Amino acid sequence: TDVFTRKAVSSIRSGSASGSPFFLYLAYFAPHSGLPVDEDDVPAPGVSLTPSPAARHRDAFEAEPLPFPPSFDEVDVSDKPPAIRRFGRLTVAQTLAVTESYQQRLESLLAVDEGVAQIVEALRAERQLANTLIVFTSDNGFMQGEHRVMPDRGKGFAYEPSAHVPLVLRGLDLPRGRRVTDVVSNVDLAPTFLALARAAPGRVVDGRSLLPLARDPLADFGRDLVLESGHFLAIRTN
Repeated sequence: TDVFTRKAVSSIRSGSASGSPFFLYLAYFAPHSGLPVDEDDVPAPGVSLTPSPAARHRDAFEAEPLPFPPSFDEVDVSDKPPAIRRFGRLTVAQTLAVTESYQQRLESLLAVDEGVAQIVEALRAERQLANTLIVFTSDNGFMQGEHRVMPDRGKGFAYEPSAHVPLVLRGLDLPRGRRVTDVVSNVDLAPTFLALARAAPGRVVDGRSLLPLARDPLADFGRDLVLESGHFLAIRTN
């Protein structure tokens, strides 16, 4: 994470020095699971690897409880698709492993928080913050025991923990503090960037610019979005 942040800050400085508009796409690996294995990892079926936080943030959330929504280790999955009905109930060891994984996800994101702050400061130092749009989002969420889905399988499902991710737009003439409840998707990002750059796409795009939703409190796309993954198909509505 720190390496990615340093590269991003370097790109901002070089892009600012060029005098031309620049675009930075930064995809942190955190809070994905991976190596190295930490000493306090709790291996169990369904949790083969956990996130590895920066050494300075290790155990920062060791006392943080795992959320237990009603869907966690769901007792009755008879109304669910076959892929879910095949999953058994979680064992105590699996619950402990999911808890450790969850805590380490939070810990690994602390370095991301610091990185975002450094990026914003670099834009401010280069006098670019006022004319920069910052977009913060994620490609997917993650299942952590909801509907019996363990982390090793945890993102290819049309459920809210997988499909519902944050999306924050900051900068330019976008109104401060506006909250939009319309259903949007990451396919809307490219049309948004094109609209801001007053550029025409070279191919047909799937999404729509988010600028009308951001600028007009009365704007309403009035659309639903299809979520499809493997054996799952869902329609997400406002």
